[in-house]
Amino acid sequence: KPEIVRPYSTAHDSTGRLLVADPGQQGVHIFDFEKRKYQFLKGPKRRLLVSPIDVACDTDDNIYVSDSVRAQIYVFDTRGRFLRAIGGSNPDSGMKRPTGMALDRASRRLYVTDTLRHQVLVFGLDGSLVRAIGRRGSGPGEFNFPTALTLSGGKLYVVDAMNFRIQTLTPEGAYVSSFGTLGIQTGTLNRPKGIAADTDGDLYVVDALFETVQVFAPDGRLLYYFGSDGVKPGQFSLPTGISIDDRNIIYVADSLNHRIQVFRYRRLAE
Repeated sequence: KPEIVRPYSTAHDSTGRLLVADPGQQGVHIFDFEKRKYQFLKGPKRRLLVSPIDVACDTDDNIYVSDSVRAQIYVFDTRGRFLRAIGGSNPDSGMKRPTGMALDRASRRLYVTDTLRHQVLVFGLDGSLVRAIGRRGSGPGEFNFPTALTLSGGKLYVVDAMNFRIQTLTPEGAYVSSFGTLGIQTGTLNRPKGIAADTDGDLYVVDALFETVQVFAPDGRLLYYFGSDGVKPGQFSLPTGISIDDRNIIYVADSLNHRIQVFRYRRLAE
């Protein structure tokens, strides 16, 4: 039944369906609110999903699911039929713990944060490894347990979690800039999880310790934040993933409250 247990991330396809990766249920919920339909993806027989962390869709509405335990990306068609797996038995990929994903539909590239490799891996949609970006460290272009990433304005933004910063790269992996520092006050980062961008290019960073979503300009200036610790509407308990659709509707995976919270970004002129 459509019971959200421990949601981690969300995504949308071109028809407006909401997809929720739920490692607590070991699958992906697909909600089609317009048609009032529900589907649950568990994976192929004998290779069921174990720990689905992120979900993404390509231009054909094929569904990509990262499984951090199986160290694979599962690919399904728009109807939920299993197509193929990226990684795992493929020695070229060498994934250890794939977590966040960002799909560049124009260049047909899939960007994946491999948290235990401390790298961003770039795949073609056929599963071929294009390049590996970065290595473990604290210098420019180096990572320490990266968790999530997003594409916006021709740049790749990576949550470099244990360096407590957001790194900006070119799509080819060249270092551009970074912002963020460890702290306990607004504008700093402590346990950054998900990241997404709105149509203005502003970056929304989920911090699971602060129980907030902090909104930064692309240059790292804090603009505002929303959320607090609790169970009421607008409050969070261990928020993780975030996604924003082209109408600036914001979906936050509120994991320990077993729900997805939905917000709307409205410009001042609106």
